[in-house]
Amino acid sequence: MEASFYHAKTRYPGIFGWIFTTDHKRVGLLYLFSSLSFFAVGVSLGLTMRLELIRSGMHFYSAQTYNAIFTLHGVIMIFLFIIPGIPSSLGNFIMPLQIGARDVAFPKINILSWWLFIMGGAIAVTSLFTGGGPPDTGWTFYVPYSIRTGTNISLAVFGVFLIGLSSTLTGMNFLTTIHRLRAPGMTWKRMTLFTWSIYATSWIQLLATPVLAITLLLLIIERNFGVGFFDPAKGGDPILFEHMFWIYSHPAVYIMILPAMGTVTDIIPVFTRRNIFGYSFIAASSLAIAFVGYLVWGHHMFTSGMSDTARIIFSLLTFIVAVPSGVKVFNWIASLYKGSIRMNAPLLYTLAFIFLFSIGGLTGLVQGALATAVHVHGTYFVVGHFHYVMFGGAGFGFFAGLHYWFPKITGKLYEEHLAKLACFFLFIGFNMLYFSMFVLGWEGMPRRYYDYLPKFNGPNLVATIGSWILAMGLIIMFYNLVHSLFAGNEAGDNPWEAASLEWQTTSPPPVENFAVQPVVTKGPYEFR
Repeated sequence: MEASFYHAKTRYPGIFGWIFTTDHKRVGLLYLFSSLSFFAVGVSLGLTMRLELIRSGMHFYSAQTYNAIFTLHGVIMIFLFIIPGIPSSLGNFIMPLQIGARDVAFPKINILSWWLFIMGGAIAVTSLFTGGGPPDTGWTFYVPYSIRTGTNISLAVFGVFLIGLSSTLTGMNFLTTIHRLRAPGMTWKRMTLFTWSIYATSWIQLLATPVLAITLLLLIIERNFGVGFFDPAKGGDPILFEHMFWIYSHPAVYIMILPAMGTVTDIIPVFTRRNIFGYSFIAASSLAIAFVGYLVWGHHMFTSGMSDTARIIFSLLTFIVAVPSGVKVFNWIASLYKGSIRMNAPLLYTLAFIFLFSIGGLTGLVQGALATAVHVHGTYFVVGHFHYVMFGGAGFGFFAGLHYWFPKITGKLYEEHLAKLACFFLFIGFNMLYFSMFVLGWEGMPRRYYDYLPKFNGPNLVATIGSWILAMGLIIMFYNLVHSLFAGNEAGDNPWEAASLEWQTTSPPPVENFAVQPVVTKGPYEFR
């Protein structure tokens, strides 16, 4: 039996064998550990904000510090955890295995993309301690404040620019890999739906991310050279920045959520012991979401002064992009119907994902409808919706995938009862924390504010207590996974009895994934 990739001889000794690796599995783990490290920092900052907001009034720090913590929390969670979380870590590790490839198409570009990711993160963190102090604009860097503030915006924005370049390279690499390196017999209709989701995501990374790069470079140029792109005092247009930012950032929502959708679509057939319902429709819906997602950015700007015609068009497109998401939810539930369900931890996280994402999606339609959007825009209702989609969707999808593929990645089994206990705490804490924000938003509490009226004390207290329960769930979950990494029972090659290709090699896989080039003769969900 060939040794696993963990123990393979490398060109460089020790840790240098990892940071200079070209093995997609090692690169995936580098992304996993680094993004989880950033996640821990982002969670800590979020808990700090919730502690300050436990009741009205100033308690622990000033409004300026709150704005800086708010900005850093958003930048870390969006650009350093959610966006790379599934595609760059689990996607890097699992996708080549699922298509029977020995590696990605461009192994050296793969490790370069991780280096750019780390450099971007390091530069963004450096901006906290240099220049005029921590950025305080929020993660969107809205002008004209981001042009006029004396804080260290340019360095932080350049860090995000490098992270975007990393994302673009990853998308290009994955697209080439899926097109050119599939195993013999691996037709498009025999690919897993996780691979389909990575494919759709990669197109967004390749085509949308350069728009963000251009926007951020223009912001840096304006701050340093006084060119009036966005500053109205110099003849610029701040609304232009909003358009350019959201032309990237709304498709980026699907960079975050599509891989999570693919993850749970792979999990459901395994733990129901039946083929996925509507394979072709789920694959097509991923591509439809990716395509229509480019066209709906204006719904973030309904109150910015755009014409009624534009608002109506963007509202219609917003409802259209909800259709393929609804197709997925329908097909997931239909796949569960009359299945031989095994309620293991991956399926439990998947069911939590479906419930939370559905709430996030339905509340998104409230904001997509013009009549209601005007009233809830700029309130905590938006914050609640955003976290139900991003954390309840992408986050819980990531946790589901982490538990599903943990035996493949490590060769070990985790404690099932601890994984389920963690899911329980996460689910309860999450809903206490973020559903309270729907109540606050509906009652009119504005988002991004450091302080609020005493009448909002009740829901804010519930939200802060929910954040503590959520943090307890995260602690239990990661304790279980880390402890099992060193002391867990051996998993065997295919503990879930799955049919997709990644489970047909050893756990952990060897350096080039398969001892013999696989030949694919059936679909990924055909158990008999």
